[in-house]
Amino acid sequence: MIDTTAGGIAALIAIMALVTLATRFGGVFLMSFVRISPRVEGFINAMASTVLIAIVVPLAFDGDLAARMALLVTAGVMLTTQKPLPAIASGVLVTALIRYIL
Repeated sequence: MIDTTAGGIAALIAIMALVTLATRFGGVFLMSFVRISPRVEGFINAMASTVLIAIVVPLAFDGDLAARMALLVTAGVMLTTQKPLPAIASGVLVTALIRYIL
């Protein structure tokens, strides 16, 4: 068990960073053996969408007012500007403002 002291927290962060790097590099290494056919490319593109949906849908149903308004604003900005960075920034801003006010 790792203590939640300053040293323990730093150790946890370092371990999480190493695990993240290992999975990223491991994924790239494993995919170097896979021929990227149209079918594989379609699977990879679909996986990105399913991960996003798996994160967003529970927020839409179980999130508080700030989370739901952030989803609404993010979707609206994304549909109007077609640029993800302003959409994400506006969602974060709306969440912060609502949670600050309430």
